[in-house]
Amino acid sequence: QVQLVESGGGLVQAGWSLRLSCAASGSIFSINGMGWYRQAPGKQRELVGVITTGGREDYADSVKGRFTVSRDNAKNTVYLQMNSLKPEDTAVYYCYADVRISSDYASYDYWGQGTQVTVSS
Repeated sequence: QVQLVESGGGLVQAGWSLRLSCAASGSIFSINGMGWYRQAPGKQRELVGVITTGGREDYADSVKGRFTVSRDNAKNTVYLQMNSLKPEDTAVYYCYADVRISSDYASYDYWGQGTQVTVSS
């Protein structure tokens, strides 16, 4: 009913920038929080950054000052601008959206399929 499609991953050198996008579509009544998580090989999935409907942002300490989450509510899209990338940022990045499909239902977290970001030293 709800699909999240990510784009923008790739292979870059340390110090470079990347911008990820994630568009939500389908049966959407409203979207609350949106954001990004990542999972490196052999590690648990961890929070990268989230943004509320009102624009309040929160970030993992490891990315503060380098990454920025933003959203376009008219397009149901969330972005992740990643600057000064480091090899330790290498991971699969997943977007999520806290979506209500109807006023009669509670919201539910939907996830994208993941996009690989690889940072070489």
